[in-house]
Parts: sequence; structure tokens; C-alpha cells
Amino acid sequence: MSTIRVAVDGPSGAGKSTLARAAASALGFLYVDTGAIYRTVGLSVRDRGADPGDEPAVADILPSLRVELRYDEAGRQRMLLNGRDVSEEIRLPEISRYASAVSALPVVRAYLMETQRELARRNNVIMDGRDIGTVVLPDAEVKVYLTASAQVRAERRCRELEERGTPQPFEEVLRDIEDRDYRDTHREAAPLRQAEDAVPLDTSALDFQQSLEALLRLVRERMAGL
Repeated sequence: MSTIRVAVDGPSGAGKSTLARAAASALGFLYVDTGAIYRTVGLSVRDRGADPGDEPAVADILPSLRVELRYDEAGRQRMLLNGRDVSEEIRLPEISRYASAVSALPVVRAYLMETQRELARRNNVIMDGRDIGTVVLPDAEVKVYLTASAQVRAERRCRELEERGTPQPFEEVLRDIEDRDYRDTHREAAPLRQAEDAVPLDTSALDFQQSLEALLRLVRERMAGL
């Protein structure tokens, strides 16, 4: 077997990025945050003043973009847009809405698909997103569908925003998550859904360490059977 590919899918705020990054570190795998890639495209669309839902307008922007993934000394993924590190800027709440809109466009998904697949061909990866196990890596050796209730995800997101110094009211965060869930599950291009062969992992009642241990256990059990 050339490489091992772990696909972690799930709704916004389920903790995919944090858990997948920690699991990748524990396993010695490369971590790929596909959401950050879409956020980078969304940031560029915002900066150009374009409508993120206007596919022709977004398609016109794509050829001028150079989206790169780099890893710092601590192994953390950094996103570069035309040579500029935008890793912090893409985490602004406003960019979530742009990322959700552009990720629904077939032209954007096609543009980024090969970038994601090439990383998985060259490395053992844990890749998280919303369509990794169903579209990007449909033949991944390990698939996990990570989720939690909307209430719990909103509480976690509020704590995260407060730690970043950009707090938002709980009701607003919960509404954003519910809206994002609806858009992600109803979009025409690669809607969010659990792959038939994915193992579900609900972390609503688990803390971070318990969630990480459960994720690692699932991955190791599947790897042992390969």
C-alpha cells in the first residue's frame, strides 16, 4: 500500500480541524484542513468585492489565485494567498459565510480537487472537510463522520471566538451554525452527508481528550484490518 488516507467529515464546529490535527500528530501523518483552503478562496473573493454566490464572477478570479499550503516548524498548516500568509485572517467570522458560499460552486470544487488528491497521493494524510469521504477521497482507507449537536457546537465556537478576542453572542453563533448546516446539506455540489462506509463519532458528551482517544481508536482499528 502506498499511502494511508483518513477522511474526517462532519458539520461546521464539530471539532474536525482540532481533532484531526491532533490525531495526525499522534500518528505521524500529514494533516490537511480543506476548510482552510476554501476559506482562502472566500477571502480572495471578499477582497475583490465579488458576490461569492456568482459562479461566473468567482470563476474569473480563480486563475489569478495562488493558494498554497505550508507547514511551520510546529507542523501547523499555514495558508498562503499569492504569497501572503492569511492563516489568521481566514478565521474571521465573516469569512465563514464566504467560504460556505464559494464551496457550493462546482467550479471552485473542481479547481481545488486535484490539489487535495495530490497531497493524499504523496503522504499518509488525515484530511478533514465536508465531502472528503464521499467525493475527494471516496476510496480512503479510513472514513470517520464526526459530529455533535448544534447547541454543543455553538458553545464550543463561542469559547473559541472569545479566546481569539472576537466574541459573538451565543444566539448569533447558533443561528450561523444552523444556517451553515442547512446550506452544506442542501447544496447541489457535493452536499454534506455521511459516507456509507464511514464510522460515526458523536462528541456531544465528550471532552477533547475523550474525543481524540475515540478518533485514534477508530483509525487504529481500521488500519489494523488493512
